[in-house]
Amino acid sequence: MNLNLRNAVIANVSQNSKEQLESTILDAIQSNEEKMLPGLGVLFELIWNNSNEKERDEMLDALAHGLSAR
Repeated sequence: MNLNLRNAVIANVSQNSKEQLESTILDAIQSNEEKMLPGLGVLFELIWNNSNEKERDEMLDALAHGLSAR
């Protein structure tokens, strides 16, 4: 079976409202299930690819801060 994970994730959320996207992200994080990580990765890839340099730098700062707080 040849499944393109990126396309499947995007197809599943492409018509979602902003509120639905937030709910999807929160549910994936709160479920603490490993199987949700690839989907979050696809969503992050979309965010990253549609961000400018300043936004990417802010995301990297937030990531570095989050990692140092663990």
